[in-house]
Amino acid sequence: MNAGDICKRDVIVAYRDMPLAEAARLMRERHVGSLVVVVDRASERVPVGILTDRDITVAVVAKALDPRTLKVGDVMTSGVFAVREQDGPAEAMRAMRENGVRRVPVVTHSGALAGILAIDDLLELMSDELIDFVRTFARERVRETRTRRP
Repeated sequence: MNAGDICKRDVIVAYRDMPLAEAARLMRERHVGSLVVVVDRASERVPVGILTDRDITVAVVAKALDPRTLKVGDVMTSGVFAVREQDGPAEAMRAMRENGVRRVPVVTHSGALAGILAIDDLLELMSDELIDFVRTFARERVRETRTRRP
C-alpha cells in the first residue's frame, strides 16, 4: 500500500488569482478544510501551495482584513511539499510530522497533482491494521483452545 492507494483523488483546487472569498465559499460548499493551490502546466495541474481554513482565520480574520479584497495567493502557504504516489504510509507520516501538517498533496512522477492525503486517512489505515492484529491474536487463542482440549 502506498500514498497513491490511500489518498483521496477528488481534490478541490484553487488558483492564486482566485478571490479569497470565493475560495472560502468553495471550502464551505465542498466541506473541506483546505484547497490545493495549483498552476496549469501543459495538461497537468501542479501544486504550488495550500490554503487552509486556518490560514484564512489567522492571516485574514484575526488581522481584521477584508477577504473580499484579497486573492488566494495573498494568503496561501507557498512552497508546499508533497509526497509521491509511490511513497509508503510511514514515509508520508514522517514527512507530515517533520513539516507539521495534517494534509499533503500527492503527486505523480512528473509532479502533477494526483490526490491529497490527510492524517485521518493514515489513521484509518493504521486502525484497520491494528484490528487485523487483534483478530489474529483472538484466532490464535481459539485455535489453541481447540487443539489443546483436556
